[in-house]
Amino acid sequence: MPVHPLKFEPIFKPKIWGGRALERLLDKRLPPGEAIGESWEVADLESGQSVVAAGPSRGRTLSQMVAAWGADLTGRASLADGRFPLLIKFLDARQPLSIQVHPGPRTCAQRGTSRDLKHEAWYVIEAEPNAVIYRGTRPGVTREQLAAAGPTRAVVDLLNAAPTKADQCVYCPAGTLHALGGGLVVAEVQTPSDVTYRLYDWERVRPAADAGMHVAECLEVMEWNEPDPRHTARSHVGGLFTTVTRLARCDAFAIEKVRFVERMEQDIPYAELVIWIVLDGRGAVLHRGGEATPFSRGDVVVLPAALSGGRVRTETACVWLEVTIPVASDLAGYDRPSAEALRAPPATPGVVPLRVEQREVRGDRAD
Repeated sequence: MPVHPLKFEPIFKPKIWGGRALERLLDKRLPPGEAIGESWEVADLESGQSVVAAGPSRGRTLSQMVAAWGADLTGRASLADGRFPLLIKFLDARQPLSIQVHPGPRTCAQRGTSRDLKHEAWYVIEAEPNAVIYRGTRPGVTREQLAAAGPTRAVVDLLNAAPTKADQCVYCPAGTLHALGGGLVVAEVQTPSDVTYRLYDWERVRPAADAGMHVAECLEVMEWNEPDPRHTARSHVGGLFTTVTRLARCDAFAIEKVRFVERMEQDIPYAELVIWIVLDGRGAVLHRGGEATPFSRGDVVVLPAALSGGRVRTETACVWLEVTIPVASDLAGYDRPSAEALRAPPATPGVVPLRVEQREVRGDRAD
């Protein structure tokens, strides 16, 4: 079977902190009467396995597609212990998430596995006034202070709380103590792990199966890197019909925001795995002699590395996040841009700084 674009059925996860905003903002058909905190869009985990929603591969799982297509799907990107290398979600944090941490590189090296490693980045779709993201500890905070504070409200005073608004992108390396504050809807890009240790949960009472704090585990796996509390620097490349904004880049993924004008058609020039997280607009990916995979707001489209001759056609003005996976040779080619080029705060530690490069962004009007 020739490779083709993939769209998956969303996996909805009820959460005590969730809400219903994914219906309003992303056209998700949520199950009635439940507070939905997460919509897993591309997942290859035991706790969530994506199923192809339409097309020739309808009904097959992402794990089956990885086995069937191999490098034709993932290209040069390495699998994560045999799994698809990324996990893509939408999150509706109506209330704040627990103060938590995921195992970092040091812990995973000690455990002899990368399965628990979870680097993540959030693109903020909507933020209520005064919304914040907690990320890392304040300068000078010690392990002893955290141990004495957890699991109580005193933990919050030891964290960096960065004011947050829509259209910001925040990178959080594995091992960093963090939480989304309440009143945020985000798209999340992460490495495929679902291992979480909680330090504080805002005095909430959870169901027994989801209860409990993990103070000792949090203190054990935390990486004391104290990330810069400011948000990640970005750069822009503009063209006649397209604007590309580079949002974040680390060794696990790179994220750009792409804007296309209406009624535009352009080749898809990649020979690598690409994921589009559609934030606004309608269009289609044309492939295999004219077959079309339509997309609209709230869709996530996986473009296999071996997809050839593909084109994107927009019906309306479109905005999507474009997610790729760098390889070592790509990362080595990026140098720190000048302050004049970016006019932004320094990049977050752990993110490879970006060099502004012109890229072909013209395209053809599909009038």
